[in-house]
Amino acid sequence: MNALNRVRLVRKALGLKQGDFARQIGLIQNTLSTIELGKAVLTDKNIKLICATFAVNEDWLRTGKGEMFGPASPYEKELLSVFGKLTADTQEFILEMAQNLLKRQQKRNPNEEAVSGSSDTPQ
Repeated sequence: MNALNRVRLVRKALGLKQGDFARQIGLIQNTLSTIELGKAVLTDKNIKLICATFAVNEDWLRTGKGEMFGPASPYEKELLSVFGKLTADTQEFILEMAQNLLKRQQKRNPNEEAVSGSSDTPQ
């Protein structure tokens, strides 16, 4: 299995259609389709976007070694599962809300890191 097949596996694991998956990483559906079919190159930039956007283990995406998704808390796993089942409009709304909540949190706690993957205490 190559990286192109693994992109398709990630998309299906998240329950996303090509258009929704593509939109979230700044592509159009046709481009993602050609990548998945092996007719277009999966660029380093696209790999990094997929990994950052969907918490995919970059080593797994490139080589197949390790787990598909990077370490995630139970909350992150459940959120990704639910998020992937939402419509694109709802996903966009949730993303905007999450970004606004993060900005508010950063204003209240300016010394905290923007992303805290090891916190057990909900904010």
